[in-house]
Amino acid sequence: MIERNLERGLFASRWIMAPFYVGLVFALVGLLIKFMQELFHFAVELTRAGEADVVLGILSLIDLSLAGNLLLIVIFSGYENFVSKIDVGDHEDAPDWKGKVDFGALKLKLIASMVAISGIHMLKVFMGLAKYSDRDIMWMTIIHVVFVVTGVLLALMDRLSHAPDGIRPEH
Repeated sequence: MIERNLERGLFASRWIMAPFYVGLVFALVGLLIKFMQELFHFAVELTRAGEADVVLGILSLIDLSLAGNLLLIVIFSGYENFVSKIDVGDHEDAPDWKGKVDFGALKLKLIASMVAISGIHMLKVFMGLAKYSDRDIMWMTIIHVVFVVTGVLLALMDRLSHAPDGIRPEH
């Protein structure tokens, strides 16, 4: 009986994570506010901006939307993997991947999103090289490469951990 109550308590403790996901929803609202500010700034400056500035503005908006996508992935899949299933019935707008992203896939989606966001940031840096020192560019490039290498290694580890027994890559 003690063991059963302990296990029920441990199982119920997963609900401690729910406020984290609600907090991430507030972060998503904050990101929306920042996106709207950036969109307003972009629209106001559009007629006076040069081609490079227009591309940089668009890249900033894409960067923010990718961060929003990343937050949604973490909110939905984290909640479903660690707290409870999200029951929206057969709602036509439910994402196809909802309920299908396990922890391994979540890690890969997170790192892929980070690589994409980092890549867009690097493109913005390369379009405005005069604004950055060589040292800053070097460190941003190193950090981007670390994200890429980390993503490749995580994907490789995931693939190796799911390989059928007896079928392992040769050394």
